Amino acid sequence: MTALPIPVRSPLPTGLAGATVVIVGGTSGIGLAAGELLRDVGARVVLVGRDKKRLDAAIEKVGGLGVSADGADEDALAAVFDQAGSVDHVLVTAGGIGGAGPITGVSADDVRAAFESRVWGAFAAARVAATRLPAGGSITLSSGIYTIRPVPGMTGPLAAVGAVETFTGALAVELAPRRLRVNAVRYGSFDTPLMRGLSGLTTDEAFAAAGSSAPLGRYGTADEAAASALFLMANPYVTGQVITVDGGQSLV
Repeated sequence: MTALPIPVRSPLPTGLAGATVVIVGGTSGIGLAAGELLRDVGARVVLVGRDKKRLDAAIEKVGGLGVSADGADEDALAAVFDQAGSVDHVLVTAGGIGGAGPITGVSADDVRAAFESRVWGAFAAARVAATRLPAGGSITLSSGIYTIRPVPGMTGPLAAVGAVETFTGALAVELAPRRLRVNAVRYGSFDTPLMRGLSGLTTDEAFAAAGSSAPLGRYGTADEAAASALFLMANPYVTGQVITVDGGQSLV
């Protein structure tokens, strides 16, 4: 029997009204911003994070359902879906940049941890979502511009992030017969707690000064980063794509 074509609906973010979106890594930064934007367009949000204190604070801010779970634990994610009930879209923003360091100095365990967080996190979410999302559902993953503009000391984590980009296209082809879509966002530098912590730019003044050399004169906001994920969820004819959202940072 031939599968029905993917459903047609409004490609605007307002078309997400009434949908349920699970955000893995939704307690801060881009994930939290995505939760707020989704709430504002009428979607139901399910936030997933390991830190119970941050999760509670995020739920107080966004509303919806919060579940404390490790995003790389497939069984835990399956339990999240069971609690959420019907789920339409999944956004995975969890995953740091562990394993950084020169190739001659970084340990194999550190690099394995980077792959565990990034790659297995994507695999776990996809394996759970593949049999639960309805036709027209989507999985959105995250990447970063260092995959196309590598810097010294990032071989381990960039190998993991690059694997996520390859996984995106391969999974989009595999899940197309189910009428599920898979995309990723390749992010540049955005004003998030993670970015500030990694850069050591703890004050607004220092962060603004660092961003002044970017093509658009500043680093992006978490909302600007998160809006790209809503675009990918909402447009039913976009799949297998890695879109770059970096304010032109990868051009210079």
